Amino acid sequence: MLAIRIIPCLDVHGGSVTRGIQFGKAESGELKSVGDPVELAMRYNEQGADEMVFYDITASAHERSTMVDVIERVAERCFMPLTVGGGIRTVEDMHTLLNAGADKVSINSSAVADPDLIRRGAEKFGSQCIVVSIDAQRVAPGKWEVFTHGGRKNTGMDAVQWAQRAVSLGAGEIVLNSIDGDGTKAGYDVEATRTISDIVSVPVVASGGAGNLDHMVDVVQNGHASAVLAASIFHYGTYTVAQVKEYLSARGIPTRNC
Repeated sequence: MLAIRIIPCLDVHGGSVTRGIQFGKAESGELKSVGDPVELAMRYNEQGADEMVFYDITASAHERSTMVDVIERVAERCFMPLTVGGGIRTVEDMHTLLNAGADKVSINSSAVADPDLIRRGAEKFGSQCIVVSIDAQRVAPGKWEVFTHGGRKNTGMDAVQWAQRAVSLGAGEIVLNSIDGDGTKAGYDVEATRTISDIVSVPVVASGGAGNLDHMVDVVQNGHASAVLAASIFHYGTYTVAQVKEYLSARGIPTRNC
């Protein structure tokens, strides 16, 4: 087994890192501010995070560009790889973010609207730079559909088939976000993660639902995830990145720098 990556996620709205439940919408008052993105990024950098994901969570919905200045400030102060998503619609947008300090760009709504964007990005920057983020919700036993625009729009697309197509177009990584699990701390969607991990040839990052360390062990051992992404348990100080790595390592799961 390759070393499992531990990835804090910063969901940013209005310049602050926020948390909600099941993709709670900012306009409904369901998002809570938990801190400054630069300060949190520096904290996780010091804790030994393997990577960090930065999402401007309302960029697609409100047609705003990702806050490049915030990305630049984070990249200047942190030395872990940074993935940035939100409002990326063109290869030029990708270039802007990579130039600002991102190591990877994550596309979601725009990839669904224009799947060829995946191919164009991979050809220009390499597949290793192109992450396709999939917001999936269970609609029936063993079936998940793709949502876009921050979980607001149901596309009717099958999530497993979409993951396969994204990889065939050049995606170098899949982030699978469970809408059902998001912010609930009830555990990752292990079945969905395993189904997609077993059918694609690129790493799959499990996202949505982390509430304790056993959830992370479960999604790695039984969901075959290559990395675990979490927000609430890190932002609220429930666990540190180092504690996650120690726990996984003690259970035979290799982690980096542990």
